[in-house]
Amino acid sequence: MPPRHGYNPRQMAPHSHHSGAPSRNLRLAIVSASDTRTEATDESGRLVREHLTRAGHEVGHYEIVTDDPGQIRRAVAQAVSQFDGVVITGGSGIAPRDSTIEAVRPLLDRELEGFGELFRMLSYQEIGSKAWLSRALAGVSNGRLVVALPGSPAACRLAMEKLVVPELGHIAHLLGL
Repeated sequence: MPPRHGYNPRQMAPHSHHSGAPSRNLRLAIVSASDTRTEATDESGRLVREHLTRAGHEVGHYEIVTDDPGQIRRAVAQAVSQFDGVVITGGSGIAPRDSTIEAVRPLLDRELEGFGELFRMLSYQEIGSKAWLSRALAGVSNGRLVVALPGSPAACRLAMEKLVVPELGHIAHLLGL
């Protein structure tokens, strides 16, 4: 039976559906949610910044907020109103003060469930069964990218190298940024 609508998966190279997407440098914000970190000790925030700038993106805003849902929600809402997206580090675990996911999820128009699934799969390969304790997520709010990562530097490095940075150009294209 011939392929429907002219689509033939055998003729389509992997990732070719977005290989023609123009690369665009994004302006992003970084928000670190922590009761204990300072700019001097926020290794995860620094790693996220390094990965973004190395890939040609601009970090237009960086701040540390406490593990308070109201502060996190305010910071993320402000970031998506001013930038192409925001990467949040910290507060995505299961400890009582971890409230990033509860603060961010209501702001999302669309959640990208595959991000958390892939992040946990990749984490499992590195740290084993502890990976399922992460509630990392990504989504779209007001047409802008929102990514919430654990506060662990190793987790941030993994997510930025394997998931976030490789897809930023494609995400920009899809969102019309």
